[in-house]
Amino acid sequence: MVRSFLYFPHSLATPHSGYHWDGSDRRFFEGWYYRVTLPEAQQTFAFMYSIEDPAGGQLHSGGVAQVLGPNDGYLCRTFPDVSQFWAWPHALGLGHWRSHPDHPSRPEPLDPDHFHRTIQEGYQGTATEHQGKLSDPVMGTCTWNYQIQPIYGWGNVDQPQQSTAGWLSQLQIFEPGWQILMAHGLASGWIDWQGDRYSFQNAPAYAEKNWGGAFPEKWFWLNCNTFEEEPDLALTAGGGRRSILGWMES
Repeated sequence: MVRSFLYFPHSLATPHSGYHWDGSDRRFFEGWYYRVTLPEAQQTFAFMYSIEDPAGGQLHSGGVAQVLGPNDGYLCRTFPDVSQFWAWPHALGLGHWRSHPDHPSRPEPLDPDHFHRTIQEGYQGTATEHQGKLSDPVMGTCTWNYQIQPIYGWGNVDQPQQSTAGWLSQLQIFEPGWQILMAHGLASGWIDWQGDRYSFQNAPAYAEKNWGGAFPEKWFWLNCNTFEEEPDLALTAGGGRRSILGWMES
C-alpha cells in the first residue's frame, strides 16, 4: 500500500485529497466514494466510506462502510471504534477495520498481504490501491483488492489540479465541501461478491469525497466515464442547496 503510493503521479493529486478533521470535538464528518465499472459484465461496484465525530465519545461517533454491488445488491457494516480509523492529512489515504484478536494491527497503512492475514473486517484505500473485506451474517460478504491508475484528477492534466468548488473551498465556508478526486482512472484486480469473483483489467474507475459539519438540504450529482467508442471521456455534474456561512444557497 505504501510502496505503490510512491508511484502516484502527483501532478494529478487534487486539492482536498487529505483528511480535513482539525482534532476538535465539533460536529464533523468526512466521506469517500470509490467506483469501478465493468462494461463486459454490465455491472458497477460503488464503495462508500465515512467517519463521523472522530473525536469519539459522542452519539454519532464511528465509521461506516457500504458497498453497492451487482443487480442493486447492498452491503453495510459499521465500525464504532474511531481509534481504528486512520487517514493521511495531505494526500488520499484512509482505512478503518477490526483486527483479528490474535493479530492486532495499528491504524496505519498495511501491506496487502499483511492486511489479508491480520484484518478481520475493514478496508484501506489510497489514490492507487483499494483493498477490503466486509462480512454480514445476513447480507453476505464482499472482498476486493485492485490497483488504480489515475488518468484525470479535476482539471487539465498539464496544469495544477483544481478544487471542484473553486478557490473559495480553501476557506472552509461550504457545508459540506465536495471534491472530485479522480474524474477518470483505470482499475485492475478483482472483487469477490457473495462468492462470485469479478476479475478486471483497466476497468473505468472514479473517486470523490465530501466533508464538513452538515449535509446539503438538497443535492444531486452524476458521473459517467464509460462510453462506447469514447474510452477517454468522463462526464461529471452536480448541484444542490447547501449552507454557506449560515446562509442557504438558492
